[in-house]
Amino acid sequence: MLWTSVFSVINLTITGDFIQIRFQIKQHMRSILTFCFLLGFSLVFLAFTPSTETPPSPTAAKIEWLTIEEAYARNQKEPRKFMIDVYTDWCGWCKVMDRQTFTNPKVVEYVNQKYYAVKLDAEGKNPITIGNHTFKYVSQGNRGYQEFAALLMNGQMSFPTVVFVDEKFLDKNELQVIQAVPGFHKAPDFHQIITFFGDNYHQKQTPWEKYKNEIYPKAFAR
Repeated sequence: MLWTSVFSVINLTITGDFIQIRFQIKQHMRSILTFCFLLGFSLVFLAFTPSTETPPSPTAAKIEWLTIEEAYARNQKEPRKFMIDVYTDWCGWCKVMDRQTFTNPKVVEYVNQKYYAVKLDAEGKNPITIGNHTFKYVSQGNRGYQEFAALLMNGQMSFPTVVFVDEKFLDKNELQVIQAVPGFHKAPDFHQIITFFGDNYHQKQTPWEKYKNEIYPKAFAR
């Protein structure tokens, strides 16, 4: 009886622990299943939720600026007009044109299609060689000037000035300047200027006022 009682107690104890362990395992399984369900639901929810992140903006197009030597070399293979921005390091309005006018998408698009765009430092000290011609820096007091810049501007050294040159560039050793346009110009006004020369209205002797007020609004109305 004693052994029977002891066996019974041990058996009950073992059986009780087994039930308790099994119950705990069931509880853990429920927790794991609940976690998996919630995780799966969250992943599905995220998959079908529209993204609120702002997509990266495309890089803005820029004018392809060249040196005058690079533009001249390209012009030998593919003739285009030249648009030469003559500037100096100390010219404040030159920097404003760089920031506001030369970054305008319409200006950028048209210039890259129609012109070789050139940046020319009017006080640059490096010599410039174009064909058989070499232009040098001329020292003059505290400042000097680049001979080629003076030639482009016919000695009228004011900045900024944008000089338009025909695709022939040189004809009988003469530089084929269409026109030098001095001063700061906002993007809308500058777009009128580049299209006037770019589409050869100067060759048709079209009056500027007629082009600006009648032709341009129809040609570039958007």
